[in-house]
Amino acid sequence: MLKSINVLPEDKKTAGVHCVPITENGSLVMAWDKEEDLLTTIGGRLEGDESIEEALAREAMEEVGLIIGPERIPFASWYWESTDSYTVWFLVRVHELLPYSFDFEKSGHVIFNFETAKHMVPKLEPGVTKRRDLLLLAEEKVKELQLHNV
Repeated sequence: MLKSINVLPEDKKTAGVHCVPITENGSLVMAWDKEEDLLTTIGGRLEGDESIEEALAREAMEEVGLIIGPERIPFASWYWESTDSYTVWFLVRVHELLPYSFDFEKSGHVIFNFETAKHMVPKLEPGVTKRRDLLLLAEEKVKELQLHNV
């Protein structure tokens, strides 16, 4: 179940990390997943003894050629009973978007404002609300922290 958070959950292991990168003007970046055939947030599983910070930076670079800023703001979590672990979503700043070949599971990225994202994502996933709800939580946190003006 998707849950709004302000701090990392500590009762279970965090096994997955995803981010919603925010541009200087407050737009967000999502990636097109070739296998899932839909727009996804950027992220994946922690590898070995990798820190959350390292995993987010690695996933952003591997998936879309994105260098993210140092701040990671947790805003949502999902508890997976099957693995007894969490996936946590973070707001991050886009530092630089590099030219990229998209040779792995993603075929490209989309940069759009929250209003457009809230209209597009439900059309790509009719009847599925998880990603739409995630975007609503991200937008709420961006407004709360006034990240759209930074």
